[in-house]
Amino acid sequence: MVSESQLCLVTGATGYIGGRLVPELIAAGHRVRVLTRSRGKLRDYPWAGDVEIVEADATDTDAVRRACADIDVVYYLIHAIGTGKDFEDTDRRTARSVAHAASAAGVGRIVYLGGLLPDGEELSAHLRSRAEVGEILLDSGVPTAVLRAAVIIGSGSASFEMLRYLTERLPAMITPRWVRSKIQPIAIGDVLRYLVGCATLPPVVSRAFDICGPDVLDYRDMMRRYAAIAGLPRRLIIPVPVLTPWWSSHWVGLVTPVPNSLARPLVESLRNTVVCREHDIAEHVPDPPQGLIGFDRAVELALSRIREYDVPTRWSSATVAGAPSDPLPTDPDWAGGSLFVDERCRDVHASPQALWRIIEGIGGEHGWYSFPLAWRFRGILDRLVGGVGLRRGRRDPFDLYVGEALDFWRVEEVDEPHLLRLRAEMRVPGLAWLELCVDVADGQTRYRQRALFHPHGFLGQLYWWSVAPFHGFVFGGMARNIARAAERLDAEHAEPAKASAKDVRAAG
Repeated sequence: MVSESQLCLVTGATGYIGGRLVPELIAAGHRVRVLTRSRGKLRDYPWAGDVEIVEADATDTDAVRRACADIDVVYYLIHAIGTGKDFEDTDRRTARSVAHAASAAGVGRIVYLGGLLPDGEELSAHLRSRAEVGEILLDSGVPTAVLRAAVIIGSGSASFEMLRYLTERLPAMITPRWVRSKIQPIAIGDVLRYLVGCATLPPVVSRAFDICGPDVLDYRDMMRRYAAIAGLPRRLIIPVPVLTPWWSSHWVGLVTPVPNSLARPLVESLRNTVVCREHDIAEHVPDPPQGLIGFDRAVELALSRIREYDVPTRWSSATVAGAPSDPLPTDPDWAGGSLFVDERCRDVHASPQALWRIIEGIGGEHGWYSFPLAWRFRGILDRLVGGVGLRRGRRDPFDLYVGEALDFWRVEEVDEPHLLRLRAEMRVPGLAWLELCVDVADGQTRYRQRALFHPHGFLGQLYWWSVAPFHGFVFGGMARNIARAAERLDAEHAEPAKASAKDVRAAG
């Protein structure tokens, strides 16, 4: 293996794997360039100042070719799972674009994280797409390493979140037959070690590798072992043959934070047997002296990260609602058609720092400061129609990144300590935002709150006017209770610290 530093281009850097891989590459001495559709989505990542950022859409071959200039290794971590029925077409088109661009730019290597394939079984759409992307990249003419993994165990991964919520919320389960399918899961730490190691593979290596942990289990074993590690009573699991993958995905969507659009392809993949048939990767990236991380240890590590709020990226970070062409609440009033606004302002007898701490900590376990039952009911309705609901929670109780998920919102802007703008990802006939602001005038702290809605057609108009009568209770109560929470916080600290929420967390 060559040991010199490589210049690496990471695609999908806002996703679960990409956001964790970038700091690992930097720690290994490599230089990193990141490809993203929007530079702003990376602004709050701790490593953003240590990488070169290039704005481009991965389907734009010419733009990607320019991003590949002088690049030694391209990490292909893009997949369209969860974006709709056409995700296979999107995956195919994007892979071809990057393959052609890498070849034209003279890139030395492509590294792709795909899915482990069963032997002699019909593939799910998810695994079929992963396999096709791997073939496209291997056929690019650029030396390519395709790493094929099954379920990845780590805090924040979609597969782990499904396992965690199903086990924690259902002490007894009537389950489909796929709980008996054999799986060889792998810890996120080992996945990242293999990805980093592939940066220095010799050029003659161009092939697929199976990567797995040491344990072969079925999903039933995984749920029972998770329960034991988490200190939960033993789970009663009864497999039945009548639950199809379609019904199973809706069931998973109701019980877990994973929306149906993502749950369905993941559940369909669980019917396949995904067990390693070779371990050739160890010839190039040797196993660590202590061996590969087993399932039980991987779960212990994941749970410790969750308890310590040390989850740098999550599956939900990869999906950002909206497109550059969508209207923004900062557009002029006359632009983009109707924009309905519910605005509330309150003077707050507290410091701006105390008010900002309440604002930046909103959602998740802290709630939304008005009618918890109403918010919970809205989340349930969203789940019933295939939306994300409230169960995604927060990555961290105090800290927010632009682009990350917050319950059924997406963080669109954080201007500390003045503005938090959230964009709705619940199912509504239009586009919705919620802005929470801290203003200071003549020494007086003022809280300003705006709910904005850009309707789509008549249904959007009807939706706004049907819920408008409840705004006084929901949004009025929210403004009142946020102000009161800030005043209580200020009273608890006679001389409130002038630290940001991040500093408060570090000191605490």
